[in-house]
Amino acid sequence: MENKGNDWQELVGSIGNFLAPSMAKDHPNLPVVKAEGCYYYGADGKQYLDFTSGIAVENVGHRHPKVVQAIKDSADHLVHGPSGVIIYESILKLAEELQGILPPKLDNFFFGNSGTEAIEGALKLAKYVSKRPYVISFTGGFHGRTIGSLSVSTSKSKYRKHLQPSWLTYQLPYANPVDCPEDVDPEIFFSEKLEKEAAALFRHQVDPEEVACMIVEPVLGEGGYIIPPKSWLKKIREICDRHGILLIFDEVQTGFGRTGNWFAAQTFDVKPDIMAVAKGIAAGMPLGVTIASKELMAQWPMGAHATTFGGNPIACAAARASIEVIKEENLLDNTRNIGTYTLEKLMDLKKNYPIIQDVRGVGLMIGIALQDTETGEPDGEAVMKVLDGCLEKGVLFYLCGNAGEVIRMIPPLTINKEQIDHGLNVLEEVLASL
Repeated sequence: MENKGNDWQELVGSIGNFLAPSMAKDHPNLPVVKAEGCYYYGADGKQYLDFTSGIAVENVGHRHPKVVQAIKDSADHLVHGPSGVIIYESILKLAEELQGILPPKLDNFFFGNSGTEAIEGALKLAKYVSKRPYVISFTGGFHGRTIGSLSVSTSKSKYRKHLQPSWLTYQLPYANPVDCPEDVDPEIFFSEKLEKEAAALFRHQVDPEEVACMIVEPVLGEGGYIIPPKSWLKKIREICDRHGILLIFDEVQTGFGRTGNWFAAQTFDVKPDIMAVAKGIAAGMPLGVTIASKELMAQWPMGAHATTFGGNPIACAAARASIEVIKEENLLDNTRNIGTYTLEKLMDLKKNYPIIQDVRGVGLMIGIALQDTETGEPDGEAVMKVLDGCLEKGVLFYLCGNAGEVIRMIPPLTINKEQIDHGLNVLEEVLASL
């Protein structure tokens, strides 16, 4: 076979001739030829330790043998649905298995292809069933880039520039523990604060009887990996119950073991009415799911929502294999144990490097916020220098936060201590060089 290595490198160099800037101008556009486990293998011949998991997608690691085999086996029989016109085993078996790992009565499913589709489905379901027009989200949240999901996303204003959605939505502040006074219990502070903020919103801007749903990320993702107090999420549930408002959890990033439980709803012991999941569900295959109770879904009739590609048989087979791997390899336990270990190591690092403003995490969803050491302001430029420096040494991190000031650390749930140590040693070397 003819070696086309040079042609490949030339194509990468002219990426702008082929891909829209909105697709091609991310970080770092690393040319890779293969992925395996916790590693990418670059076109440059180097091995890269992946602390991104394809942005919280490859929870069982890249190309896990069981997932790959499931994909091959499925392709031997069926490549496309569409569900409803035909029905097939993988979608029904996956639904059955999801019932076994979700909170009780979150047991009915609409399968799509992505996280933003799962959110669109959740919002449409809430508005259709409640017959109410308005939605409340939380400042800093990110829920997707299609128009409905964008209407409740406020992590960065640039995402909405020239695209202000037609849906009228309202926002409440997200609970950021750094905003809590030092001498006050954050569990009490944010719960009381939310009660007042919601009351003011209902008094001045929107009657609660016109609110269809509240939507929240149980851990703020793209907005900065912020972990709210458990009581704050419980207060959201309480306010929703009081006013007959449906509660949506966006678990696109927190789902399938990322927080150390199957879902953050279990980590925080708060049950939503509707859940949206995607990313880690199918180990890299495109799949998203809107989830609710049978009673709620029964009020959403045929024709109110539909899909051509959603619940693809190969993607469903990959999801089933991924769930099996998480169970068999005890990845929930590994996530909790390695997550605790990693946070302890990062806290030690913070003591020695003033540029680290904050370290926060739950399970293997960890954020490292950097600051300007003179002003204390968020420092996105420093984050980019750190990301570039780590990449040169063979470790891939990503970023998040309103100013890009947070290093996002989301390795596969299969990661071990030796790999964590290697990655954090590289991180420290780069921080020291700054």
